[in-house]
Amino acid sequence: MAEKRARERLLTAALDLFTEHGVSGTSLQMIADRLGVTKAAVYHQFPAKDEIVLAVIGPPLEQLAPIAEAAQRRRTPSARRNAALTGIIDLVVKNRRIAAALTFDPLVNQLVRKHPAIGVIEQLQDLLTGPDPDDATRVAVSLVSGGLMIAGSDRRLTALDDEALRDHLLVTARRALR
Repeated sequence: MAEKRARERLLTAALDLFTEHGVSGTSLQMIADRLGVTKAAVYHQFPAKDEIVLAVIGPPLEQLAPIAEAAQRRRTPSARRNAALTGIIDLVVKNRRIAAALTFDPLVNQLVRKHPAIGVIEQLQDLLTGPDPDDATRVAVSLVSGGLMIAGSDRRLTALDDEALRDHLLVTARRALR
């Protein structure tokens, strides 16, 4: 139990520092200093910074598969799109602090591209485009996908509570995907 709490404290401190300095600008020593422990104590939990980043982004990425599975079970392309979109938006809103810290970091992008969830991300995009999408639909889905990540990381939207942000994102995304 103490080991789990130590790990959670480390991940919280790392996320705080990633938010302040970016992943590349955060060292293991900075994380240790923030926690008031030695660098060896950080290494005991995570042997490399990449593993800390993966521990931060892993849980949201792993939540994509159930969203895709639930959407896939819907009967019509429209219902599948709506379920996928709603699930993605809920995930973005729930994890907007992580998105704010990590969305534009090159190391994070590299790790996401190697993560097993990349296939699920592509599956969700296919659910959003529907069968046989035209160019306009593919552009709209790309715009919405990128826009959701930006909205999740936009500090100007932090004053919105989660429910208001969720509602605005749903309305705007549905409008763009018509």
